[in-house]
Amino acid sequence: MPQINPYQIAVPKEKVDRLKQKLALADFPTELEGTEWDYGTPLAEVKRLTEHWHKSFDWSKAEAKLNELPHFSTDISVDNFETLKIHFVYQKSEVKGAIPLLFAHGWPGSFHEVVKILPELVKGSIDFPAFHVVAPSLPSFGFSEGTKKKGFTTRQHAEVCHKLMLALGYDQYVTLGGDIGWGVTRGLAYLYPESCRATHTNFPRPNPPTLKQHPALYFESQQSTLTEMEKKGTARTKWFLDDGIGYNVEQSTKPQTIGYSMTDSPVGLLAWILEKLHDWTDNYPWTDDEILTWISIYAFSTAGPAASQRIYYESKHDKEKFGDKLAEYIPDVKLGVAKFPMEIFQHPKLWNQTLGPLVFESEYTTGGHFAAWERPDAIVHDLRTMFGKEGGAYGVVKGKTGFD
Repeated sequence: MPQINPYQIAVPKEKVDRLKQKLALADFPTELEGTEWDYGTPLAEVKRLTEHWHKSFDWSKAEAKLNELPHFSTDISVDNFETLKIHFVYQKSEVKGAIPLLFAHGWPGSFHEVVKILPELVKGSIDFPAFHVVAPSLPSFGFSEGTKKKGFTTRQHAEVCHKLMLALGYDQYVTLGGDIGWGVTRGLAYLYPESCRATHTNFPRPNPPTLKQHPALYFESQQSTLTEMEKKGTARTKWFLDDGIGYNVEQSTKPQTIGYSMTDSPVGLLAWILEKLHDWTDNYPWTDDEILTWISIYAFSTAGPAASQRIYYESKHDKEKFGDKLAEYIPDVKLGVAKFPMEIFQHPKLWNQTLGPLVFESEYTTGGHFAAWERPDAIVHDLRTMFGKEGGAYGVVKGKTGFD
């Protein structure tokens, strides 16, 4: 059994000083008159945040705040790859029957996204279930080590997360994830259905029902009309595919090329990620320190900011096409889905039924891609309802109902 060790974030002062030096020496591009976010991250925003990052933002304060969380690390051996030191946040509930829950982040997120939901999920009550929460830095993200070998796909990310849960003593567990975390949690359900008993996502990626695979759903979909929210969701997806997916094309084809900018230029990293924090959220009121803490985790990450982008390339070039399997019907793992209006990929609600036994659905009038950060209240409500005594996933983990 791998040893679980306490972990503390401790970025060397010389690394922080070097980043400050680069910020001081930054050159900025010109900008056309009248442009806003349509051309990308606006010059005024990048200059303002660069100055704050250089002169005012206190990483040591942000680091101390992050270290208030219970951090750990352990070594995970990945089949046909190397052994990686995996960092994770792990908060146990005081409730004896709490449900083990794995939170899987995406790009450009991190373990940090669990911060707002963590204190609520570990709470116990006679009215709602409690959870033991595990939030890893995925391999090549945050403070986990990254692979040095090609071909490390979503399958390997799922393997790491499963082995982490086993190392913590959880033979059965449930999951929560969006973005890349959707692929990881689906991978867990596909590969380890005897362990991953249920999953909740705000980023489902189903295929449309077909006559061959889902005849009843196919005929229903042909006869039904889209709701107003679904129509707006279709328009949102069209916008993303037309004007928002450039990062994906670059990271899934030539990640090494963009990696030089992400690694050498903190301003480049800031502009690259800030665009997504703005475009993928629902008018979320980001503070400057929120943004810079978010981006500093990438700048100071163990494997470097370029490493996290390679999962896009590996997924696109995966000969196994493991990602395609994640849209298949997984019969033994219960599923919950939340829909937020500013999510970047959306589809008719009916399609969710092609993924597996759908036991919970919710729709919200506000919120976007980073649901646990933007709408922690909604995610906590969903989990408490889905796994509560009247919920469709109540009692899915043997001996762990979420209650004493």
